[in-house]
Amino acid sequence: VQLQASGGGLVQAGGSLRLSCAASGFIFSANTMNWYRQAPGKQRELVANTTPSGSTVYADSVKGRFTVSRDNAKNTLYLQMNSLKPEDTAVYYCNVKFYLNYWGQGTLVTVSS
Repeated sequence: VQLQASGGGLVQAGGSLRLSCAASGFIFSANTMNWYRQAPGKQRELVANTTPSGSTVYADSVKGRFTVSRDNAKNTLYLQMNSLKPEDTAVYYCNVKFYLNYWGQGTLVTVSS
């Protein structure tokens, strides 16, 4: 299983970023895919996920600002992040759980005030 996240960077508050996660080594379309984040000194937290049917779940802190989506033909997971806030600064990880918990390498998002 490989999960390769990309798209992070430095952005001003109010700006937008789009994260991508290229997946391989498993049946992408059959699994719920998750985005987590970990801010400095804090525990890793679930940001959003999308099920095989396309249903989505969001953390309260990102509802209305972030949109998770998937392209099963490209085995790719996305996270569109709008109206970014300094408190969104974190390393963002894509994740899939089946038998084991698999993590990508993370991509750093820094939001300046």
